[in-house]
Amino acid sequence: MTDQLRLMAVHAHPDDESSKGAATMAKYVSDGVDVLVVTCTGGERGSILNPKLQGDAYIEEHIHEVRKKEMDEAREILGVKQEWLGFVDSGLPEGDPLPPLPEGCFALEDVEKAAGELVRKIRAFRPQVITTYDENGGYPHPDHIMTHKISMVAFEGAADTEKYPEAEFGPAYQPQKLYYNQGFNRPRTEALHQAMLDSGLESPYGDWLKRWKEFERIERTLTTHVPCADFFEIRDKALIAHATQIDPDGGWFKVPMELQKKVWPTEEYELAKSLVDTSLPEDDLFAGIRDNA
Repeated sequence: MTDQLRLMAVHAHPDDESSKGAATMAKYVSDGVDVLVVTCTGGERGSILNPKLQGDAYIEEHIHEVRKKEMDEAREILGVKQEWLGFVDSGLPEGDPLPPLPEGCFALEDVEKAAGELVRKIRAFRPQVITTYDENGGYPHPDHIMTHKISMVAFEGAADTEKYPEAEFGPAYQPQKLYYNQGFNRPRTEALHQAMLDSGLESPYGDWLKRWKEFERIERTLTTHVPCADFFEIRDKALIAHATQIDPDGGWFKVPMELQKKVWPTEEYELAKSLVDTSLPEDDLFAGIRDNA
């Protein structure tokens, strides 16, 4: 190869990179691909989801610093680079009616302006491939939806010197492919659920599948299945590094590792934009790019 392959993964909060596409990233790092995680917010308003750490006064008072330290640890485990976009977590509104979003948060930023900050990262790193969230954010968190919006604008805007002048944002560059993370897909969930039942084990996915029907989620097109089972342990280790968000004894880890590898050894993506020819389905995010690199 005359030019190194580069992958940029755009995420809303610290921990998202470890729960969405982490094994894929670790696989590509092992293959010599340069991988950069861009984290849009600091996760300052994220609830402490690990019951073992709830009520810890230091964590509650220093959540921003704690989550940054967790991100540093996860980054080292995955072997990726990581940079912050610098926006403030919007939190997840709850209630009926929903309360207004907090002033100054990421989800209330001007989309074109916020995308400009991502354009800077794209032009500096020059990734051939970008991964992000679909228009629903994967799930309807305002920061995830905003991450989708700025990713779509920045994918095109990185090459647009009128909207984003080179003098301010760096030399123009056009990424070649953009994918939506679709790791939480129904076929995978149903396959693992059935495998657990067939093995005489209690499945953690029963309620998930019920909620799938309640939410009436639109089924996505899974265009790309990346084989990465050899990196599932690294994925889980990185996820556990986000201790405030992940209970190591929780549902994330109920399916035995060997069963996961046997039943569903891939991570899934939806090809949203491509400027290169490729044949679907794919097993490589760099399909259509690798031969020309």
